[in-house]
Amino acid sequence: MTVRVLLLTQWFDPEPTFKGIVFARELVARGFDVEVVTGFPNYPGGKVYPGYKVKLLQREVIDGVKVTRLPLYPSHGQSGIGRVLNYASFAASSLLYGLFGARRPDVIYAYHPPLTVGMSAAFIRLLRRVPVVYDIQDMWPDTLRATGMFSNEKALALVGRICDWVYRRVDQIVVLSPGFQRLLIERGVPAEKIDVIYNWCAEDMIGASQAPRPAGFPDEGSFRVLFAGNMGKAQALDAVIDAAELLKAQALDITLVMLGGGVEVARLQALVRERQLDNVVFLPGVPMAQVGAYLANADALMVHLKRDPLFRITIPSKTQAYMAAGKPLLMAVDGDAADLVHRSDCGVVAEWENPQSLADAMVALASLDADARQQMGQRGKRYYQEHLSLKVGVERFGQHFRRLGEK
Repeated sequence: MTVRVLLLTQWFDPEPTFKGIVFARELVARGFDVEVVTGFPNYPGGKVYPGYKVKLLQREVIDGVKVTRLPLYPSHGQSGIGRVLNYASFAASSLLYGLFGARRPDVIYAYHPPLTVGMSAAFIRLLRRVPVVYDIQDMWPDTLRATGMFSNEKALALVGRICDWVYRRVDQIVVLSPGFQRLLIERGVPAEKIDVIYNWCAEDMIGASQAPRPAGFPDEGSFRVLFAGNMGKAQALDAVIDAAELLKAQALDITLVMLGGGVEVARLQALVRERQLDNVVFLPGVPMAQVGAYLANADALMVHLKRDPLFRITIPSKTQAYMAAGKPLLMAVDGDAADLVHRSDCGVVAEWENPQSLADAMVALASLDADARQQMGQRGKRYYQEHLSLKVGVERFGQHFRRLGEK
């Protein structure tokens, strides 16, 4: 029996999204009949992409995957009203299509965030009796509170109640970390309803182990620790700059390479200039297809977030990319992410927002000989392939789809 899967996600290629075309294409390759139901691409800028125009319905095929695009209000700015309209409009159009336009699937996969996608999926399940697998990538309302997107406690409480309503009505919940699982159990979700399936990375873009050194990247004369990705408030990178100052004071030949963009870049650059830190290099963000060359030329790869209870139960997505690259990790995030590094024995763990701990961890990695660091990186790569890879993740999702879809 061919299981028909409706992938319900507000964001999809060509938008930068995690569970996008790679996931859908792999499901098709494994024999599933897949229809993606999504919006017209407008994330993250809030403007509809060139070549697209919002209309009642648009069908296309991307890499053999059937994609149905539905109307929404394009927005992704600071305006709370615009964001609500963006979420609500797609929820409404996906609900109408799911009830009256879509060929009846055997199972629905719903991607969260936003919560409104889960609400749409729950109503479709109720009215069409189609089981739902709910993939929670962001814990609401916790994330809304931690990021400051919402500060009104009454509104946050309402979001929490809606989350509970959705959780009760879906058939299977998938989360990205054991911490998410523990939190949902504390909130009354039955343990047997929750499965942990770790996120994977863009594997085809990471494996550039022999890539030439990118322009501006420090040479091998220094031990190079790379931080790649967004530099915003959540990354709390002042502590990393403070650690660089401690390293310079000890005249240690360790260079921090900061690759990417974000709202904090200009301020951090000014801080580095003010302190005259020649051991910190900023490089502009590059397309994902080029990131592998930067990872390959680093000696160690850093993950850092601000100290927050929410981040104790998440695993930053760069963790998987770093492990797949086969390089030692410097993990400065407590909780599940640190546990992953300990289990795989692929790096060192430092205390987040602690400059001395960060500096000590960099010195510890730099003090290892090249063979020891290579073995450390290979342990991480092997652990990724066995537990976190696309192959493993899609197989686990496929098991849920078959179990529910073949009933």
